[in-house]
Amino acid sequence: MSKTILITGASSGFGALSARALARAGHTAYAAMRATAGRNAPRVAEAAAYAREHGVDLRTVELDVLSQESVDAAVGAVLAEAGTIDVVVHNAGHMVLGPTEAFTTDDLAAVYDTNVLGAQRLNRAVLPHLRERQHGLLLWIGSSSTRGGTPPYLGPYFAAKAAADALAVSYAAELARFGIETTIVVPGAFTIGTRHFANAGHPSDQTVVPAYDKRYGGLMEQVGERLAALQPPGADVSMVADAVVRVVDAPHGTRPFRVHVDPANDGSEEVSEVADRVRERFLRRVGLDDLLAPHAAG
Repeated sequence: MSKTILITGASSGFGALSARALARAGHTAYAAMRATAGRNAPRVAEAAAYAREHGVDLRTVELDVLSQESVDAAVGAVLAEAGTIDVVVHNAGHMVLGPTEAFTTDDLAAVYDTNVLGAQRLNRAVLPHLRERQHGLLLWIGSSSTRGGTPPYLGPYFAAKAAADALAVSYAAELARFGIETTIVVPGAFTIGTRHFANAGHPSDQTVVPAYDKRYGGLMEQVGERLAALQPPGADVSMVADAVVRVVDAPHGTRPFRVHVDPANDGSEEVSEVADRVRERFLRRVGLDDLLAPHAAG
């Protein structure tokens, strides 16, 4: 059955690929992005051209996850135009690179603002609608860095992704009695096909960096080369979009809690299996096993 889906951070990367894949699968996909009349105007035109060429329902909407006003307006616009929202894909995120010490507290706050608070703003805007319907899906694009191998110089980003994962896990239980389902899709480190590294931010305190360069010079280049070498043949970022489509297309109530898409296998899946099993066991021990799957309230 066709669904109306709102995907944040959909100007490029996982978001854009997922929006197109969902539209091809027969859904109405809203690719949300900021600056639709400015720097992302070419992305808006590309989405419209893609929709015409493939005969799919791919739309764009202005949405800046850093602004509650913008998020509220986007959700209102989608509801006014489509009448409903069935699925929210929390994809918007921002990567930063550099020695963790060199990031000021304001730098870290900015990373959290995009990767964590942005999702909270959208949830506060869209959950009243989903709760009223007693049906829906929150699909979070996570990161294997939250529990897998973590190379240096990505500390603030990893910390923010871990916080977002914890938020998703908490929401899953709190929304189950409203019939709202949760799935966390966990991509590994794809070194090509996205612009995460090219668009990454850097620390404000550059005075700290030379001390680290003396002992860690060329570290990011080394990590990039090693990660690329770990990628098996055929590994492509489209695998993440394909996983998103499979989750969305699965019958409500049967979707997996977590889906890993990690061709390099950094160990995240193994650790997550233990953590999710402990979570499930704990909820059963305290008599809250009904929170492990969505069901209509009341």
